[in-house]
Amino acid sequence: MLRTLSIRDFVIVDSIELEFAPGFTVFTGETGAGKSILIDALALALGGRGDASVVREGAAKADITAEFTTDGNVDVWLAEHEFSNDDGGVMMRRVIDNAGRTKAFVNGIAATAAQLRELGEMLVDIHGQHAHQSLLKTDAQRVLLDSQAGLLDEAKPVAAAFKAWRALARQREEFEANARNVLLERERLEWQVGELEKLAVKPGEWTDISNEHSRLAHAASLIEGAQEALTAISESDTNPMLSQLNALTLKLGKLADIDAALKPVVEALEPARIQLQEAVYSLNDYLGRVELDPERLNAVEARLDAIHSTARKFRVAPEDLPQEYTTLSAQLKQLADASDLDALRAQEEQLKTVYLSAAQHLSKARGKAAKALSEAVTAAMQELSMSGGRFDVALNPCEPAAYGIEQVEFMVAAHAGTSLRPLAKVASGGELARISLAISVIASSATATPTLIFDEVDSGIGGAVAEVVGRLLKRLGQDRQVLCVTHLPQVASQANQHFQVSKRSSEGKTTSQIDALDAKSRIEEIARMLGGLEITATTRKHARELLAS
Repeated sequence: MLRTLSIRDFVIVDSIELEFAPGFTVFTGETGAGKSILIDALALALGGRGDASVVREGAAKADITAEFTTDGNVDVWLAEHEFSNDDGGVMMRRVIDNAGRTKAFVNGIAATAAQLRELGEMLVDIHGQHAHQSLLKTDAQRVLLDSQAGLLDEAKPVAAAFKAWRALARQREEFEANARNVLLERERLEWQVGELEKLAVKPGEWTDISNEHSRLAHAASLIEGAQEALTAISESDTNPMLSQLNALTLKLGKLADIDAALKPVVEALEPARIQLQEAVYSLNDYLGRVELDPERLNAVEARLDAIHSTARKFRVAPEDLPQEYTTLSAQLKQLADASDLDALRAQEEQLKTVYLSAAQHLSKARGKAAKALSEAVTAAMQELSMSGGRFDVALNPCEPAAYGIEQVEFMVAAHAGTSLRPLAKVASGGELARISLAISVIASSATATPTLIFDEVDSGIGGAVAEVVGRLLKRLGQDRQVLCVTHLPQVASQANQHFQVSKRSSEGKTTSQIDALDAKSRIEEIARMLGGLEITATTRKHARELLAS
């Protein structure tokens, strides 16, 4: 429920602080006083669109804050989005500066306009003064029926199934139209994959075989160099290095027994002697393994040439051939799957079946909802001085679409003895307004939204019908908080809370002002609405009678 609304520097509003009560609340005032500005300001706080034009002339920014009590669903949403506070409830704020930049806050925490809209839809349902115009569109009629019956979630899988079915149908159609090109592409990929399969290059093979080729190609130089090093270290006929180091170490060891100062030198030479001996072992092992192998060298060179020429043919680096094989194989499989026309048709038929099953389930639910809505609106029409009138929600079969297999159309017979006709062809604006109001009230009563706002939806009616409208809104206010901008005294007199909107000029500046009316001032306002600028004793008496009734 809306508890407070604070508006600063918005259009012609300087500063307004309002507190709201449960039940039925009305806003009245002379034409142009700014009654609908309140609704526009609240819509902005709920995430609606806004620009620099809403900032009051001469002000730096417009600032609107709306505070609501909350229920379980809203509290869960706040907790999920980390907007909860210890005090309970929720405060939604929107700021727009005179450059058009906007900021949004939920409980003092920065938020996005999308988050405000999502939260606002859970808190407030606004029926604008042109709501009946949107109801003339069949798409809006379908959405209203689904919303009123709680079928929006059931409509989502229907749309998803339709999208999947049509996507595969387009793929099948494209294949049939381009079968020749697909066949050529498949043949090209089969040849390429076959070439790579025959070559069978393994990951890392190019590096390994390149190293082996380098080793085989330089085998003679490697053997010669290793043998030369081994001879110099241990096999030379004239003082090999290892023999010299052994003799030197032995001699210095004996001298260290005489002078301990030589012991560090001996200790430093000993590791060198050991390392040389290890080098001898390694060189002997290397020479035992390395040999001249012309046949293997020829085989390795042939393999290198095959890999290199294939890589050049496929325009990739030799080391990337294994990845190229994986990529082309996947493309071939995908193309083979996609080009299997029989399989495509079978999948398409399967997806069509899934769609039709979901759509038929939705159709049954819509049928029940259409009957209930038809009966409820027909009953309301009798109260709204349309005796004998009928309302019917027609479900007309149509080609499969994202919204299902029927189009929703509102049909109306305004009077007894007349035939049902599409709502869009109802001639009388007053009749259209009454029917629209009945639909709005009934649809609102079926939702869980705690606050309902009606912005001059009672235009085009008057007299006894206006009194019935007031009673409908008052009855709705017994379960919800209902806010209504109205020009009808019969409606305003039914309210539990009454605000008067007026426009004042001072020092060349026009501002809008809102006052909560007490019992006495309500009489004056209702009398003004009944009699215009000149209020007489008769209009006051009539006003008291309306309020008393």
